[in-house]
Formats: sequence, C-alpha cells, structure tokens
Amino acid sequence: MTERSAYQIVADHYAASARGDLPAMLADCASDIRWTEAAGFPTAGTWVGVEQIVEHVFKPVGAAWDKFAFKLERLVDGGATIVAIGGYSALHRESHKPLDVRTVHVWDVAGGKIRRFEQFTDTLLVQRAAQ
Repeated sequence: MTERSAYQIVADHYAASARGDLPAMLADCASDIRWTEAAGFPTAGTWVGVEQIVEHVFKPVGAAWDKFAFKLERLVDGGATIVAIGGYSALHRESHKPLDVRTVHVWDVAGGKIRRFEQFTDTLLVQRAAQ
C-alpha cells in the first residue's frame, strides 16, 4: 500500500471534520503534535499531543459554539506543508451571535503523521461574536 501524501492526510482530516468524526480527525496526528491556536482566539496557545488538543481546543469550542465548522475552500499543496484556506462559522451559545470569519490553517506533515498545525484568523471578529 502506498503511503498517503501530506495533501491527502490533511484532506482526510477535513473530510472527517465535515462528518463530525473527531477520532478520524485526530487519527493521523503524531503523538507529540504541536497545535497552535492564534493569540486572541478563545483557545489560544500551543497544545502538545492529542489529549491536550481535545481538552484545550475541541471541548471548549464545542461547549461555547453551536455548529462550529471550518468550511474548506482550497488546499494548497506545498509538499510537506499544506495550507488550508476557508472560514469558520458558528453560533455562540451565550451571545447568540453568529460567527463568520476567514481563516487559514498551516499543516506540517512528516513520516505520514501531522507534526504541526497553526491557525490564523481575525480573532477580533471571534471575540465580538462571543460578546
């Protein structure tokens, strides 16, 4: 069996996300993956390992936002580095305000595993939706 490309690994992550399948979203993550959420984002920081990502990113986002989703518009194949361009949408559970913000994700893949993720987004728009 041929090893999947970095592009395919990231594309599979987004396909799993669209299905709401968190285990499949995280299946290709390295045990020591470094996941960075933008400064100013509600889950800002760098989290290491799948357990920290679930606890500090996915659980808080799911608790604060209804139907939080990343709509992928384009994947840019840079070999071992893949760039995803799209946007977040959601409805904040407390403020009842919608979120619609452009977002970019940068992924680094090596040895068939996701080694690094970094998020770039307009955190001011996210904060306004949460207030």
